[in-house]
Amino acid sequence: MKNLVSENQLLQALQWRYATKVFDANHKIPAATWAALQDALVLSPSSFGLQPYRFVVVNNPATRAQLMPHAWNQRQVVDASHFVVFAGRTAMTEAEIDRFIERIVAVRGAPRESLGAYRAMMTGHLLSDSGQARVPHWAARQAYIALGNLLTSAAILGVDTCPIEGFLPAEFDKILGLTAPGYAAVVCCALGYRSTDDKYAGLPKVRFPAADLVQTV
Repeated sequence: MKNLVSENQLLQALQWRYATKVFDANHKIPAATWAALQDALVLSPSSFGLQPYRFVVVNNPATRAQLMPHAWNQRQVVDASHFVVFAGRTAMTEAEIDRFIERIVAVRGAPRESLGAYRAMMTGHLLSDSGQARVPHWAARQAYIALGNLLTSAAILGVDTCPIEGFLPAEFDKILGLTAPGYAAVVCCALGYRSTDDKYAGLPKVRFPAADLVQTV
């Protein structure tokens, strides 16, 4: 398969993106662009393919205003075109695994009985006492994979982003009603378009050279 974007286009997009501090509140992401970004989230890889998370897109201005004080009053929460809260599962159940097995059967037409070993591997890894204890951390890591995919996808489409870890998850959980269905807020991302007032937009990107970060063995 040939490159869908060139090497230069990819690197230019990644050089262009930065953690946007000031969004233009009047510049909204077009519906078609947002639909593509939402699909990019859904297409993100995850361990076993289980997708142990939810992406809560907070459109309601009043809800965003409620969230902002619990995110160190960062204006990105209310000014960005779109605001996404990544919520990871706090526990896994046999029913969730079976739901995924049924999805494989429906999408790929695989015989259910052929997935027995795969199902046993998932239940053995995730439903034991030690496995359940690891689920929140495991789910959070999967959510971060989706976040990285969103950041890159947005950059390629010319959409600005700001990943946000500076918030109080318990307060977000309460406001968004995440606890009852078995989820917990992990990380957030504001998306939209940078304001001309953002002094960080023109600063050079600061990274260590590849020789310091990449080890080939």
